[in-house]
Amino acid sequence: MNAMNARNATTATAMNAGDLGLPVDVPSTALFTDHYELTMLQAALRAGTAERRSVFEVFTRRLPEGRRYGVVAGTGRVLDAVENFRFDEGVLRFLRERRVVDEPTLEWLANYRFQGDIWGYPEGEVYFPGSPILRVEGSFAECVLLETVILSILNHDSAIAAAASRMSAAAGGRGLIEMGARRTHELAAVAASRAAYVGGFEATSDLAAGFRYDIPTVGTSAHAFTLLHDSERDAFTAQVDTLGRGTTLLVDTYDVTEAVRLAVEVAGPELGAVRIDSGDLLLVAHRVRQQLDELGATDTKIVVTSDLDEYAIASLGAAPVDAYGVGTQLVTGSGHPTCSMVYKLVARARSADPKAPLEPVAKKSLGSKASRGGRKWAARRLDEDGVAEAEVVGTGPIPAELADRQLLVELVKGGEVVAREPLDAVRARHKAARDLLPLSATQLSRGEAVIPTEHVSP
Repeated sequence: MNAMNARNATTATAMNAGDLGLPVDVPSTALFTDHYELTMLQAALRAGTAERRSVFEVFTRRLPEGRRYGVVAGTGRVLDAVENFRFDEGVLRFLRERRVVDEPTLEWLANYRFQGDIWGYPEGEVYFPGSPILRVEGSFAECVLLETVILSILNHDSAIAAAASRMSAAAGGRGLIEMGARRTHELAAVAASRAAYVGGFEATSDLAAGFRYDIPTVGTSAHAFTLLHDSERDAFTAQVDTLGRGTTLLVDTYDVTEAVRLAVEVAGPELGAVRIDSGDLLLVAHRVRQQLDELGATDTKIVVTSDLDEYAIASLGAAPVDAYGVGTQLVTGSGHPTCSMVYKLVARARSADPKAPLEPVAKKSLGSKASRGGRKWAARRLDEDGVAEAEVVGTGPIPAELADRQLLVELVKGGEVVAREPLDAVRARHKAARDLLPLSATQLSRGEAVIPTEHVSP
């Protein structure tokens, strides 16, 4: 496809509230939360427990059914959300008019700025059940307010990135284009493009994603462009005259064989690519490749689209396809639109004294919703061949043999973001992390997590 680069000088290292889908004149992310976060705050303020030092952790109890690993995505957006989480006059007015909380609480919120620390798996890293993906430390009051916005970002973006990673593995090095903007909410589409890029996609059709995150954008024409013209030849001629011989021509509006003949006749053997969007893609791709070669267009690429997922991509592995365009299945997480991550209090001080020691706390409910208390570390143990063999999660001192394999990095220190990085670095990290997993990680057959999670305690 022709690259219509919408690259902007603004990169992933310089974000603002607009990157989160907010109108640029409303920078606050404070209302990306649930009502009960504020009522808990009010009650804790009144009880004198709001300032107790606390530790919250984000984790998932299980991977989506059939998945072998998860992908951490959205961390950069979380950092932006935390920075912009403030209660300005408009937000406070709304809370007052709705009587969500009382005046003393509103006064406290007016001065809110997160002043704590955040540690987490670096974006692009893989994770497993029980992995402490994010750890938020500070007073109970300042940490509890961030629960909903953190979970909404991580659950969405990590689900998309995991689907993208599976599709990237199935593609085996062939190009992948994200083109699902029309299949989801317009703001979710931008976040999905970013997450897909983290997971291994190379470009997006969404110009907003290109503008905000410096992701390459691509696109040429749809069936409507062909139908607009009096003949397919006229449509192809108009496109080639405008976009050059290296463009991608859509060849399945009428008759594919005739369209391929016309495409090469109009553009010559220098034609960049043809796109196929319907039919038996495996069969049609073979026929089109043969026809292109016979017409001398041996370097013309074949791009296929049409409701692809990782299974369809894998089934086309033997086809002469050069790139895949994926929409609906990608932006909906290929059947798993959330990762079921939770945000749980795992430790808190007995008093508001800053020197009071932390005590582990945990939910003890029946069934599968219990949690493990204590401020945790995480490390990935490798076997003698350098392949991951276990995710080790624990409290207390880290075993010496795992000291250089720790996974959590400092993201926010004293309320200041300390770990922003370009999106290309995140994308490269994911590929490197996936490459360290056992080969079965990329199998599409259903199975359990590719490595076990081992819990250790002092």
